Amino acid sequence: MPNSTYSTLDMIRRLVGFDTTSRNSNLALIEFVRDYLAAQGVPCELTFDDGGCKANLYATIGPPDVGGIMLSGHTDVVPVDGQNWQSDPFTADLREGKLYGRGTADMKSFIGVALALLPQFLSAGLKVPIHFAFSYDEEVGCIGVRRLIAQFPEKQFPGKMARPRACIVGEPTLMRPIIGHKGKTALRCHVHGAESHSALSHQGVNAVEAAAEVVAYLKGMARRLRRNGPHDPDFTPPYTTVHTGTIHGGTALNIVPKECVFDFEFRNLPVDDPQALADEVRNYAETTLLPEMREVAPDTGFRFEELIRFPGFAIGADAEVTQLALALSGTNSTGKVSFGTEAGLFFEAGIPTIICGPGSIEQAHRPDEFIALEQIEHCETFMRRLIGRVS
Repeated sequence: MPNSTYSTLDMIRRLVGFDTTSRNSNLALIEFVRDYLAAQGVPCELTFDDGGCKANLYATIGPPDVGGIMLSGHTDVVPVDGQNWQSDPFTADLREGKLYGRGTADMKSFIGVALALLPQFLSAGLKVPIHFAFSYDEEVGCIGVRRLIAQFPEKQFPGKMARPRACIVGEPTLMRPIIGHKGKTALRCHVHGAESHSALSHQGVNAVEAAAEVVAYLKGMARRLRRNGPHDPDFTPPYTTVHTGTIHGGTALNIVPKECVFDFEFRNLPVDDPQALADEVRNYAETTLLPEMREVAPDTGFRFEELIRFPGFAIGADAEVTQLALALSGTNSTGKVSFGTEAGLFFEAGIPTIICGPGSIEQAHRPDEFIALEQIEHCETFMRRLIGRVS
């Protein structure tokens, strides 16, 4: 059983000490948090992946039968493989006013602050509950949180998992409220051609060349979106982007390749429809390229596979949760970001959501990831103001 109380830095150090790289289980961390909450009389709900090796955690502090303010964070981190760290990435190291370690910025410091202030939440006599929602596998496609969201009731009613009425996602924003982010749809295209000797290329269907034509079409889409928009100057870049990341095909230069596979993605403004963009690519492949391919070999074709999808997110600057975050953060401006978060999924589920957390996204995923101590202190102030609002 863990200690009943921790300082904020000690709590962050404990969390960083769990290697929760997405390829690993996060259960050791989740069980630590579960036991820490239980030691202070706070029950929690766990939702597991199919293999039972990973879990989300959901807990309520305060009245259990009404929805309150949810503090959301993901427990997984990106790999450190091949990165040149000056210290052990899974041992939080304090140097010159900065706490170094994998996850310090993204996003174990937000979780650590919330957990360290649990005794203050408990002693405040909350009238509106605070919910903790800690997820798995955010870094590989916002996978785990979908199961947590599925547990929320459609309507508010007394129960052990009341539906939150607002959500604060603590991704690193330098404690500036973020009211929008881009969505992401990643797809894999399998091109099936027909082999032949390269000296008789007319008898084959070159899968690499067919893939290249689709990739070139994607590049044209990227140029069109950059030029014609829609544009939103609050994003960087201010338009939907299209990107091809990997391509593999062929076995030898003198063989017309039978197979080729490539991965591509859309990072869309919230006003753009990624499904419509994906359908445009499929339509080009199947109506422009495929007839010519099948004149040579009838069994050739394209197969598109969705790898990752999470929606864009946009909430009004005048929304109640936005105004709450502005008041708690002590700032007077909001922003938008191009990276994705779980906020879009919460918002899609009908929960008013804002993104606001300590640290800088510029430090996330990098070697020697760190968070400045002043950012941790700012987050503590934010949480204490929240206690005052809901007590």
